[in-house]
Parts: sequence; structure tokens; C-alpha cells
Amino acid sequence: MSKLYLYTLLLCFCSSAVFAQTGGLRGKITSADGNPVEAVTVRLKGTRQGAMSTAEGTYEVKNIKAGEYTLQVSLIGLETKEQIVSVQAGQVTDVPTITLNENTNQLQEVMVTAGRGKYTDPTISSSLRLAAPVIEIPQNIQLVTSKVLADQLVTSMSDGVIRNVSGATKLEHWGDMYSRINARGGRLSAFRNGMNITSSWGPLNEDMSFVDHIEFVKGPAGFMMSNGDPTGIYNVVTKRPTGVTKGEASLLLGSYDFYRASLDLDGKLSADGRLLYRFNAMGQTKNSFRPYEFNNRYSIAPVISYRLSDRTTLTAEYIYQYSKMSNVGSFYVFDTRGYGTLPRDFTFAEPGLDPTTVNDHNLTVNIQHQIDPNWKITAQGSYFNYQQVGSSMWVNSVATNGDVSRYVSIWDASNIMKFGQVYLNGTTRTGGIQHRILAGLDLGSKEYLADWNQSHDLDSAGTFNIYRANRGLPKYGFPTFDRSRSLAQRAGIYGVVSQAYTGAYLQDELGFLDNRIRLTLAGRYTDVRQNSYNTITTGKRFTPRVGLSVSLGPQTAVYALYDQSFVPQAGVRRDGGEVKPVTGNNREIGIKRDWFGGRWSTTLALYSILQNNQNAADPTNRAGEQFVVQFGQTKTQGIEFDLRGEIVRGLNLVANYALTDSKIAQSATESLVGNKVPGYAKHNANAWLSYRVQQGVLRGFGASLGFTYQGDRTTWAWTGATGQQALPDYFKLDGGLFWEKDRFRITANVFNIADTYLYSGSPYLSYYYWQAEPGRNSRVGVTYSF
Repeated sequence: MSKLYLYTLLLCFCSSAVFAQTGGLRGKITSADGNPVEAVTVRLKGTRQGAMSTAEGTYEVKNIKAGEYTLQVSLIGLETKEQIVSVQAGQVTDVPTITLNENTNQLQEVMVTAGRGKYTDPTISSSLRLAAPVIEIPQNIQLVTSKVLADQLVTSMSDGVIRNVSGATKLEHWGDMYSRINARGGRLSAFRNGMNITSSWGPLNEDMSFVDHIEFVKGPAGFMMSNGDPTGIYNVVTKRPTGVTKGEASLLLGSYDFYRASLDLDGKLSADGRLLYRFNAMGQTKNSFRPYEFNNRYSIAPVISYRLSDRTTLTAEYIYQYSKMSNVGSFYVFDTRGYGTLPRDFTFAEPGLDPTTVNDHNLTVNIQHQIDPNWKITAQGSYFNYQQVGSSMWVNSVATNGDVSRYVSIWDASNIMKFGQVYLNGTTRTGGIQHRILAGLDLGSKEYLADWNQSHDLDSAGTFNIYRANRGLPKYGFPTFDRSRSLAQRAGIYGVVSQAYTGAYLQDELGFLDNRIRLTLAGRYTDVRQNSYNTITTGKRFTPRVGLSVSLGPQTAVYALYDQSFVPQAGVRRDGGEVKPVTGNNREIGIKRDWFGGRWSTTLALYSILQNNQNAADPTNRAGEQFVVQFGQTKTQGIEFDLRGEIVRGLNLVANYALTDSKIAQSATESLVGNKVPGYAKHNANAWLSYRVQQGVLRGFGASLGFTYQGDRTTWAWTGATGQQALPDYFKLDGGLFWEKDRFRITANVFNIADTYLYSGSPYLSYYYWQAEPGRNSRVGVTYSF
């Protein structure tokens, strides 16, 4: 690994000699009414060099050989403009502003039409705060676009999203209630619009009806994104108004009584276009391949955006999700013989159990002010209120003869989170050095209350047996829990996890040689106070970040990164000791390339992460116990490769591979050193290929095919025992057909085509548990755009 870092640095410095022979161009594109125009293609005729205009209408073309060129500016569906420009060696030439004759509203309509059907996107959302193209950021960042989500008929965060990102795995813990996504040997922190909403048991899975795209940031991002795990984050970006009047209605039908309808409306509330709106609504009913399981949901997400002035925009967004589902513990199946010993549709659930309901509210207010063409300030506040009433199932005992004693425990919960953020983005120059400045203040508080202190046995010895599962009224009937007191009273001091933090961060990306070499220097100071099950901890920490990115050409960049993280943890140790925060550092090198003018892109990354004090379930836990143990230090090393985009016209591909090696490097218990860290697969490969016929009588028809493979999987929790069964390798094949013409699209997908018995699980005490996935199943979706 160290040699690779050295080679990368040598390559960076050697390339500077080539840069000295070239120059650059920069400029701005506006509409006839003076507004900046985004996503305009700018290229030099007779070459492959070019760029795309930003949200501010600016563009920059780098590494151009000295000489005279014809600069061509185009946007699909509009007139192309050309201009003669001269490039001087060692200089960046300012091109006079180019004006497109159409007004802003006409241009927006063209951009929306031209942007459909993309599998790749060169820019990240403003909520990630990094005002730079993805190719210039010294970090592995992958975007899952709305087109990918639509083609794969994805409906929520737990519904196959991670197949589009290298190294991401999800153990089906708590089904479709919430997602715990692992990568690089740890848990990816869950973000929404730049706010860290990760909790011990959440957040509730976002429904894709109000999601625009999802950004996966590998490695530490805590310096700017609050307290995040050193393995990375995923950031769900919600839909906002575009200013174009349009709509979309969808109907989705599938196996196991799956019925879903959604509506997306986008437009103006004022004739001058200053007041905009976006409204998304969804309703869904869904049963399961196992009896007595269901998950019925609906959501609404209205957004209002008002342009207070030409420089200031205020946006208010409300998201409400409701879910009514069967007991979440019913996903588990238990047996002493090993994994997958019972039929795939076997369940421990009973039809008389009360459902679990979740009401999830989120209100966000965002204001952005463009101080001048080079500086912008953003502030946002957000309130999350999650309320759950329900229960969970588990077992008291599992005997070798198949006798099982089941019990149901109450699980009422409240999760209140508040966030306030303000950050400044800007560019300036000192001499020949360009500076991209990011500075911000980040505040947040989280409080999770839960009552799991009441339980009810369903069975006595011998009354429920997995070999002759007699259904009906259990031996001891169904539970009736006491909810006469408030949740806060029932939770007491041992059902509370709370956190309050303040963070300040500063970053300067210094651009040398006309921004061909970019050196990132950043740091964050975090002050955290946490109460975890009546154990109060405080922490203050400064975490630095150093990155280097070098453009080897207009479409290729290499990078190196060193970063640190600091994350307080929740949990209770059996010995009563302090649960220490996770501290870690990440070293990473990589190469990024955009191919054929950015139609498709690739990223190759090598990394090494050290984490201190990582939590895992205590292997001596008995039924109902939730104690944790902490490893002294874990070390994760790996390689990641991602490819996404349109390879040739009509042929879109998402493909990725990750090799992840994660082990315990240091521990007070010597026997643990060298053991694998739980919750990941050593080999992880995915692909999704989609082709649409471009000409002839079959024009508009297409087919998709994809697979997911996980090899050398570890289990959900470390047990420390020997001689236990390992999880088998995982392979799932999916595919489908589609037809689209004008405003209609019909998609029919089949999942788990081979009808393989797929599951994840873990040894537990003297038995095993696992959660199965559906066999072969299908969905058909019809979408109409208007």
C-alpha cells in the first residue's frame, strides 16, 4: 500500500512538467433574461476537451495546448453557438459571457427533457457542501441516479439500492423498517439532505417516491458532515422544485399482493416563476412470501420554494411517512441444526399479533444566498419526529428436538432529532493559486426513547415445535401491554439514548497550475455529550483532513487522502465500563476517469482504515440482553471499482467490485486478534445492464439483466466460538423487459430468477438464526409523464 502512495505522488509531480505547456479557458453562460444556465455542454471543436456549465452558469476547460480554437456551446434542442478563442501557455483565458437567446423557463424545460435516462452524474448535491465536480474530489463518491432507481423498480432504501455501489452490504435486520448498510468493515452513517439521522434503531427507510438520488461517500466525512463513521456515509437527496411544470403518475403491481401507486407534481405557483412547488404522494400495500407478514405504507412530501430575490431562495419541505407492519421479529427463523434447514416460507409469527405502526415526520427549512458570483452561504434547520407503537418477537430457548419457546416484548419508541447548519462556499485567488473555501457550523441533538421492558411468553415447553408448527392461539395467548403511563416514564433511565453536539469545520482546497493540482487542507472541531442507557460520556476532538487530487487530462484525475473521524457510541458493557467513542483514520488513493465526454465514468480506489473501540454484540448475551464488547482496534483494507453510465448509445451499465479484508488488529483478549470483523463480505460484485433499441420496428423496447454476488460472508455478530457454520456464498440474478414511447413506460422485472434460497444470519448461543429472502418474484410498473 505504501508503494502505491509513493507512485501516485511521483506521478503527480512528474505530470506538472506537462501542465506547463498548456493553458485553460473559463467563462459564463446566461439566458436572454440574464440568469445563469446550468448543464450546457462546452467543447473545443476538433478535440475531445470540454466541460459542462455549473448551477452558476460558469465553466472551465483545462489542460489545453496553446493555440487558437473554436469554442462550441450547445444544449440539446437549442441552437448551437460558436466562438473563436485563443489559449496561451501557462494562462487561463477569460471568455466573454455567452448568451443563449431563450429565456430561463424555456431552457429549464429543455434541460429536464435532456437529462432523462442518465446512469451517471458528474455533480453532487449542494447538501454535501463540496462545490466541485466529482472527478476533482479526493474521495470515492458514487451517485445512484433516479433513472437507475426507476429501471430497477426500487421502492425503498432496503429494496436493492446497494447493488449499485461497490462493497455495500445489508444484512436483512428488521426487514423493511430500517436499513443498516455496511461497507469498508463498518456501518455507513445514514444522512438525509446533509444531516446525520443515524440512530441505534433507525431511521425509517426512505420511500423512493420523494427521493431524487442517493450519494454514497466512502471513507470519513466527519470534518464537514457531523459525526460520521470512518467507513463513510450515504446521503439521501430528496426531490425539490425544478421550475418546470410537469408530472408523473406510476402504478406498480407485484408478487405477494403488492400494490403501489405514486404521484409526482412539479410546477409554478406564480406566473413569474418565483414561487415553485413539488408534491409527491405514495400509497402501498404489500404482503410477504411468509404467512401473516405485511407492510402497508403511505407518504406525502410537499415542498415550497420561493425566490426572495435574484440571489436568495427559501425552501420549506415536509415529509410524512406512515407504516403499518407485522411484528418485525417474525423475519427471524431459529434452528439448532444450522442455516436454511426449514422451508423458505416458514415463520414464527402468529396471525393474532397486533401490528407495529410508525408515524415519521420531517420538516426542513433551507435558505441559500448568493453573496456574489464567487460566494454563497447556506443555512438550514430540520426537525425529525418518529413515533412507534409495537412489539418484537424472539425466543427463550431452542431445543434439538425442535421445541421452541417464543416470547413477544413491547417495542414502543420515540426518536426526536433537531439540526441546525450554516456553511459558506466560495472561490478566490491569491497570486496564481485558486482557493475553494468551505467553512461551517453544525449543531444537532438526538433523543431516542424506547420501552422494551414488558414481555409475554407465547409458549410453554413442547407447545410449539418447528417440525410440527401447530398454529392458532398460543399456549399463553397474546400479549396485552400496559401503556397507561407515558413512554418517557416507561423508558426510564435504561431506555434512553441521547446526543447533543456542536461542530465547526474549515476547508481550503488550493488549486495550483490553473487548478490542475488541488491540495485539500481541512479540519473539524467537535464537542459531543451523550447519554447512553444512563452512561454519560463527553468528548472533544479535532480531526484533520489532507487530500491531493491531480488532473492528468480533462477527463482523468488521481487522488490521495488522509482523514480522521470521531464518533461517540451507544451501548452498555457487561462490566459497567465506559463505552468509548470510535476513532479512526483512513488512507486512500485512487484514480477517476470520465469516458467519451462524461457519458460513463470509472473509479478505482485502494484504502486502509484503522478503527479504535468498535462495538459488537457480547457473545455471552442471553435472551433479551443487549450488552456490547469493544475491540481494541480493527484494520480494514480493500480495493473498490465502480463503473456507471452509457457505454454506447442505448446501452447503460452499472458494475462494481470490492475486495474487503477487515480483521481485529489489537484486543485485550489475545485470542480475538486476527478474527474477522462481522457484517461484511470479502468479495462483493454487482452489475446491472440495460439496453434500449434505438431504431426500427422495435425502437423503444429494451431488456435489463443484473446480478449480485457476495463471497466469504461474515455473520451479523461476532460470537468468538469455533466450529460454527459459515454463511454460504450469495448469488442473485435479476432481469426484465421494458418498453417506452413518448410519455409512457412499462417495466416488467423478475427478481431471483434462479429461485435460490437466499438468507443472512448468525450463530447465537447454542443455535442459529437467519432471515430468508423471497424466491422468484416479479413486478410490473406503468409510468405516465405529463
